[in-house]
Amino acid sequence: MLILPAILTQLQASDCLEKLTQDMQREAEKQVVVDAAPLNSFDSSALAVLLAVRRECARAGKLFAVKGLPDRLRDLAALYGIEGLLTAA
Repeated sequence: MLILPAILTQLQASDCLEKLTQDMQREAEKQVVVDAAPLNSFDSSALAVLLAVRRECARAGKLFAVKGLPDRLRDLAALYGIEGLLTAA
């Protein structure tokens, strides 16, 4: 399982994505689950990171799911029309 940090804004997005991508590549499981529950301070960059990890999973032939998505981030995903891309675990 991949775990998002407590803070994920534009300032942390690049480093977070790099770490998550490396962790995803090491995952032995066919399904990669990202735990978003620790997020308490974020902006739309968190969605960009999640979508980028989803793309990396697809490239690697792995399934992607998110658990613990904060309501505010779920609302933001709905506003952008991408909530369907963030499959619940």
